[in-house]
Amino acid sequence: MNTNSKPLVLILCTGNSCRSHLAEGVLRKAAGDLVNVQSAGSKPAGYVHPLAIKAMAEIGIDISAHHSKHMNDFLSQPVHTVITVCGNADQACPVFPGQVQRHHWPFDDPAHATGTEAEQMEVFRRVRDEIQRVFGAYAAGLRAGMK
Repeated sequence: MNTNSKPLVLILCTGNSCRSHLAEGVLRKAAGDLVNVQSAGSKPAGYVHPLAIKAMAEIGIDISAHHSKHMNDFLSQPVHTVITVCGNADQACPVFPGQVQRHHWPFDDPAHATGTEAEQMEVFRRVRDEIQRVFGAYAAGLRAGMK
């Protein structure tokens, strides 16, 4: 199926460096045959966090070719679903007008983890696993809806 003919699921956060890329990788692997999965941010960091890439590689998902994108890059495309993954209530999660569906599933931002790299990786793994559970369930729901 052509990527452009599948409904676009846009995963948004502020920086588009960690959580949204973790979620994009998980959902693309779980349901990329059903939906076009993209991620973006309201204030893109300009990079994908190296520990996010490392955490995903541990579960066999390669996001090393991902890049940080601005949500405005998607304004001219029909968006079927927007999912925001900003964790803190005081964080400015972007609002994307005109989408058919909207979900808000907040996760802690692993980019704020401190300590040694090993300690930071534990936070990245925890958030990755939480995202994998939520987005895996979402993908299962998409599959069930297709039957």
